[in-house]
Amino acid sequence: MLVRERMSQPVFSVLPEMPVQEALAQMRKENVSRYPVVNNKGKLVGIVSEDDLLNASPSPATSLSVWEVNYLLSKITVERVMTKDVVTVEETTPLEEAARMMADYRIGGLPVMKDNALVGIITQTDLFRVFLELLGARESGVRLTALVKEEPGMLHQLTKAIVEAGGNIIALSTFSGTTSEDRELTVKVDQIDEATLLNAVKPLVSEICDIRTIKITS
Repeated sequence: MLVRERMSQPVFSVLPEMPVQEALAQMRKENVSRYPVVNNKGKLVGIVSEDDLLNASPSPATSLSVWEVNYLLSKITVERVMTKDVVTVEETTPLEEAARMMADYRIGGLPVMKDNALVGIITQTDLFRVFLELLGARESGVRLTALVKEEPGMLHQLTKAIVEAGGNIIALSTFSGTTSEDRELTVKVDQIDEATLLNAVKPLVSEICDIRTIKITS
């Protein structure tokens, strides 16, 4: 899966000369938490977050009058509070690479580029939606987590056993295990019950960590 398949587009952006109050009002109206900043030629020159805009406001304990506060804020532009050294990704970047970059740089969103042009933005919210899909979080079924040996063919054996037991695999994900010799597997299955799923996989796994039936109601 590539970034272009999950990025938000068209992307909302602001000009560097926009007052922070106006940018904050627009951000709340459009229900976003960050804006790429582009100049009048459409070139990406920065990125600004809701926190950046809020931190530009005087402390609630200020002795300034409302008129004075509003006057000062009208003079502060996005350019003064934005991050100029922007971390970006290409639209063809694998989604997991974008997630790794966000985690490593501790940022909540990445402008997406194509041939030096801004074409979208990928955010933590977009990645969270993908995570929900990977685990089948919006579908009913039996959810099982188990430790399996890290060896070739193990996933094939498990999926084969589930299918032969009559189960339909909705979602399957693997994660780091307790050692380098095992992995944690989470699978959600429908069309069979807990007991049937347990009997199908128990001979193949090292440990059953959790099993439960999840019912999603609309």
